[in-house]
Amino acid sequence: MENDERSKGGDSTSSVVVKDGYVDWRGRPCKPNRHGGFRAASFVLGVQGFEIMAIAAVGNNLITYVINEMHFPLSKSANIVTNFVGTIFILTLFGGFLSDSYLGCFWTILIFGFIEVSGFSLLSIQAHLPQLRPPECDMFASAPGQCEEAKGFKAIVFFLALYLVALGSGCLKPNMAAYGGDQFPREAQYRGGESKKLSTYFNAAYFAFTIGELIALTVIVWIQTHSGMDIGFGISAAAMALGLISLIAGTVFYRNNPPRGSILTPILQVFVAAIAKRKLVCPSSVALYGSESHVNGSIVSPSTKKFKFLDKACIKVQDGDHKKESPWRLCSENQVEQVRLILCMIPIFACTIVFNTILAQLQTFSVQQGSAMNTHLTKHFKIPPASLQAIPYIILIFVVPLYETLCVPFLRKFTGIQSGITPLQRIGVGLFLSTFSMVAAALVEHKRRISAVDSNKIISIFWIVPQFLIFGVSEMFTAVGFIEFFYKQSLGNMQSFLTAFSYCSYSFGFFLSSILVSLVNKITSSSGGWLSDNNLNKDRLDLFYWLLASLSTINFFNYLFWSNWYSNTTSPSPSSSTTPHDPIDNIA
Repeated sequence: MENDERSKGGDSTSSVVVKDGYVDWRGRPCKPNRHGGFRAASFVLGVQGFEIMAIAAVGNNLITYVINEMHFPLSKSANIVTNFVGTIFILTLFGGFLSDSYLGCFWTILIFGFIEVSGFSLLSIQAHLPQLRPPECDMFASAPGQCEEAKGFKAIVFFLALYLVALGSGCLKPNMAAYGGDQFPREAQYRGGESKKLSTYFNAAYFAFTIGELIALTVIVWIQTHSGMDIGFGISAAAMALGLISLIAGTVFYRNNPPRGSILTPILQVFVAAIAKRKLVCPSSVALYGSESHVNGSIVSPSTKKFKFLDKACIKVQDGDHKKESPWRLCSENQVEQVRLILCMIPIFACTIVFNTILAQLQTFSVQQGSAMNTHLTKHFKIPPASLQAIPYIILIFVVPLYETLCVPFLRKFTGIQSGITPLQRIGVGLFLSTFSMVAAALVEHKRRISAVDSNKIISIFWIVPQFLIFGVSEMFTAVGFIEFFYKQSLGNMQSFLTAFSYCSYSFGFFLSSILVSLVNKITSSSGGWLSDNNLNKDRLDLFYWLLASLSTINFFNYLFWSNWYSNTTSPSPSSSTTPHDPIDNIA
């Protein structure tokens, strides 16, 4: 009813008014010929490209700054970086909650974008002013403990700047992905000819991500290395500012999903009501599942009989009076289906954590691995180790469009799926490939270490290209499939929050990396510790990589089990109906 009333107040000059609850920047119902589509999504892609350019230039080369300028030891520096990245992605849940519940995607991106710019600016100021950094010292040439690490006010400034960036970037990420997806009508996700548009958008978003990463890892990292980290951090601040300009430029074209209050309250109500009515008997399966539930204009087909105890939250107690039950005692099928679907997605989420632990190594230990190799491209030109991460993105600039234009149509002929393969299949391919990235890393590190220790020979930095290249292709499948999966499974007004789950996996992966590093050092302390020395020639990074390859293999087979388990869950299907579904009467 609310959506219908909104549409009646729309502009009569348009022949069609969208009745799905989305509004324009003035709060009026959207019109398909004016709002949304690829035109609007292109402005969001601009934000994504500039934001990843800014954050990647900092995150991927941060370990160099932490060691060389802040003078933290290697293992502690690696943990600082992984904790920083982990914090970014855990904050995506906060950003998604704020957006869906109170602010909306546009204002969340705008507000936290300015916070991120502030963090980059403060990092640039600290890197520029010597009085805000410890005295200069060569960490690797000096004896252990001889270099003064950042403490007191200097450490406070550093971590304040770092976590302003984390807060801003974390709250932006799920909203950029969800806001771009929102530019396509909700039912477009499920219509045969239209469903490809959303999949194409997510591929385009990954392409924008690739371009941003590539510029960050080549141009900006090169500037950081040769002109100073202060200039590099300043460029990141400028890039983020350009992203906000891109966001604002598309204001009149956006479809906006208005916030509707706390998204967590309905979820908690289901658990409270189900526990309160745990002793009641549910109606027959036909009565329970034979009806449809509705969410903001979309009918959600009941998923499965998984977590059937939740259905008790829908039982309407026949107590003889006509008083309306409290929402904490009686819930709609829609609420139950939201909770059921979230619970079903948790195992899929968990299976990507090890994948992101591998990503953490490529941004920390692999960068230091490259630093211990011959970085000369020519006699006078040296490759910044962090720039090696640009190699897969150079390849992906060509691979992503080829995948969209050649592979998807080819696969569609065999699968009948508009996007070629399902998001779950795409995730599985990526998880399978990620194992080989760590196998390549372990073999190369073994060769590097043997050559350095036994022959005093430094091998070329290009030996570590395969581990970056394999993981880049792996990430194209897993990252895009994961975001698309969570966005398509989102119900009602939870697009940003559930999309945040896909990013939150990065957080757990990076935190797991920190835990593994500390745990491995503790367990192997009797033999000196695999990762306890600042000298990679004394450490056993190759054995650590083999450990991750083993965990990745186990994780892949674990994913096969849970994805098959999830496959029984039915995805949402569109409908124009907006009539709320009544709770179930207790017929027992």
